[in-house]
This record gives sequence, C-alpha cells and structure tokens, in this order.
Amino acid sequence: MEYTEHMSLRAALVWQIEAGVVDTLSETPVDRYALAAAAAAAKEQTKAPAQARPGAPVEPAKADPVDEAQQMATAAQDLPGLKAALAAFEHCDLKRGARNLVFADGTPGARVMIIGEAPGREEDRQGKPFVGQAGQFLDRMLAAIGLDRGESVYITNVLPWRPPQNRDPLPAEIAMMRPFVARHVALAKPEVLVLMGNISCDAGLGKRGITRLRGTWAEAYGKPALPMFHPAYLLRQPHLKREAWADLLSLRARLGQP
Repeated sequence: MEYTEHMSLRAALVWQIEAGVVDTLSETPVDRYALAAAAAAAKEQTKAPAQARPGAPVEPAKADPVDEAQQMATAAQDLPGLKAALAAFEHCDLKRGARNLVFADGTPGARVMIIGEAPGREEDRQGKPFVGQAGQFLDRMLAAIGLDRGESVYITNVLPWRPPQNRDPLPAEIAMMRPFVARHVALAKPEVLVLMGNISCDAGLGKRGITRLRGTWAEAYGKPALPMFHPAYLLRQPHLKREAWADLLSLRARLGQP
C-alpha cells in the first residue's frame, strides 16, 4: 500500500515537471483573480494626482534661486543693503567654502565701474576685489590713464565668493548672481563699465570670447561697457598688453580725458 502511494506521488511529480512546474511557491492556494484586481486598482491610484491620493506626502515647492536673487536684489535700496542681501543669500554653495564675502572696493559713484570675474585667494583672504598681483597690475593700468581706485574707480566682481581652486564659475552660479550685479550697477550709478574677462562678459553681455569682444564698446546693465582682458590673463600673456593699452586709451577717450 505504501509502495503504491509512493509510486503515485512520484508519478504526479514527474507529470508536474514535464508540465513545466519548477518551483513550489506556497502550500496554500492563491486567488490569481484577486491579485489581478488589486494590481489594476493600484495602477489607477498611481495615475491620480499626488494631492488626490490619501496619505501622499506633500513636497514643498522648491525656491528658484534666480527669482529669489532678483527679489532680494530689487529690495536693496542702497549699497550696504545690497551687501547685506548678498550675505543673506543661501542658494550659492560657494558661500560655504569661502572665507569672506568680497563685495566692492574703490569709490561708489565713480564714473568708471570695473566688474571682474571672481575673487582669488588673496581677495578671499582680505575681503576686497583685485588686491593680489593682478590687482596691483590693474592699479598700474589705471594710473597710466590718470585713474585711481581710491578716487575715480569703483570695483566689484560677478561672484562675491571664491570658487574652489579658482575654477570658472558654473552657469547656474553666474545666473543667480546676475541680478545682484545688475542692482549693484544701478545703485553705484557709473557712467561706463569695464568688463574684465570672459565671466564678466558672460554675465553682462551673454557672450564669451574675450579675444573677439575686447576693445569694442557694447551695452551691459543699461550702461556703455568696454570688454577688456583680465589683468591676471595679461600677466600670463604679456604679449597682449599692447591690445590692453589700446583699450585703456579707448576708455580715456570715452571719458573725455586728454
């Protein structure tokens, strides 16, 4: 009897294997029709808007860094207020790795406003733009046409914080700083701008290619603007100082100085 039952079970097992049954899932029966209905209901619920699904977490809307920068910059009524707005702006990660906010130097209200690219190591340490070797060279360039940062020039940068390893600013970083630069120009009220370097031209003109742009007057932030080589670039490429001298003469002529 036991032998006959054993053979029957073995024959049933062989038949299942030949039919393609390879795994035993459960000893209890499963209602496949109920599973299909539950899957269809879950799919319909997924298609519904998030706010219509009960218990779905509501994610807060993410702030647009450029929009917030525009609002904060517009609200600033003077240069100290603009500096405070920059210090309170939390969307630029460069802020977390910099020592100081580099806002400006020179004379507010001067006829000439120079917009550089971003602070370097020495600028980050002192909290002022153009104070390193490139800044000293800039002072000599200005003196050659009768200008002085302490009396007749106002200086700032597109970015107030130093990028790590002096890398180029990212497009997103330039975009969120552009409203602050535009407001800076409006509050400083210069007659003309000097855009020094590719990053400054990108922010002010929406263009790069300083070799092509330099020496040709354009308009940026509603002001006449002259693209020029950055002093740091001239220190690395001294053969371009001749072109820089021609640009300085163009600036002097624009100011009506002999």
